[in-house]
Amino acid sequence: MGVSDLLWRFPSAQMAWRNLGRNRLRTALAALGIIIGVVAICSLGMATVALQQQASSQLGSIADEVTVSSGQDSDTDGVTDDQVETIRNLAGDAEVVPQKTNSTEISARNGEEARVSVTGVTNAAALYNLTSGNAPERLVTGALISNGTADRLGLEVGDPVEYDGQLYRVRGFIEEDGPSFGPGGGGELVLPESALSDQDYYDSVTIIAADGDAATEVGNTLDDRFNTDDEEELSITSFGGADQVGGFLDTLSLALLAIGGISLVVASVAILNVMLMSTVERRGEIGVLRAVGVRRGEVLRMILTEAVLMGVLGGLVGALGSLAVGLVVFQMITGDPLGALGWSSAQYLVYGFAFAVVASVLSGVYPAWKAANDRPVEALRG
Repeated sequence: MGVSDLLWRFPSAQMAWRNLGRNRLRTALAALGIIIGVVAICSLGMATVALQQQASSQLGSIADEVTVSSGQDSDTDGVTDDQVETIRNLAGDAEVVPQKTNSTEISARNGEEARVSVTGVTNAAALYNLTSGNAPERLVTGALISNGTADRLGLEVGDPVEYDGQLYRVRGFIEEDGPSFGPGGGGELVLPESALSDQDYYDSVTIIAADGDAATEVGNTLDDRFNTDDEEELSITSFGGADQVGGFLDTLSLALLAIGGISLVVASVAILNVMLMSTVERRGEIGVLRAVGVRRGEVLRMILTEAVLMGVLGGLVGALGSLAVGLVVFQMITGDPLGALGWSSAQYLVYGFAFAVVASVLSGVYPAWKAANDRPVEALRG
């Protein structure tokens, strides 16, 4: 069943469909403008959603963290036990995880060697995600090692690694997905804090708050307590500002959608031109229709229906094309093409389609009004 068969009950719609087919090249060019505009709007919107998801996955894990280390005016080479206790009191409900660090070379039975950073910590569960094994809240025995290093050395859970003459059994492998912002970066060996007991001070303290705002508040509180305008006892770095990335991407999304909207405005001008040319060419025909009793409202509906049909067809093709582009974009940015089917992304397909229909209707208003109000006698004269 063709489109014309579906529209047979509506004379104005049937005539509009027939009129669009009279000059298929001009109609196709106008529809192409709509398609390009819809693809531009939808694709840019979906690309922004993909960027937001990727940024959230990479920055979300550190947005609630505050890192404390020895300041440039400190009398010690690290953070003292008294300072850690003060930090715990000021941090409130936030998790405070002090760390001691070093570096060493480890080897495996296969003869492979790897240089790794060594972190001594008690609450490993607060800092590390593992691909296998478990990160205990109180690490008193055993070790954790970066997944990539374990693969390179051929290590498995339960295998021993040596540090400072002591053997530690591997309890789990640290996940290494994404950039290494925090202590869970690549090439790392995590041991109980007692393994580095020869060090008097902590090299750093990580504070994990409830969210980015809480992390910023904790960072400001610690800065007021330990530092002045003239002296920096502790260096305090808050990653709470990472939440602002989402706001920036929202602004970027609006800017990109505005750019994409320009192409639809251009397409609207093309539709206006098609409608005007169509009414000029059919002026005599419209005059005959008016002379035999067709009302102005029917002529108005016929011309507007042409614009609606053009917008609907162009919007549908543009939305389908945008979905294909979105699948590719999500695959390239996030590695998950099905993310394009989520509502946060797919909503732009609806917006693009609706924008196309509305722009087409608005472009057809003036030609429809002009054709409907043209006097039959003057229209018949040409």
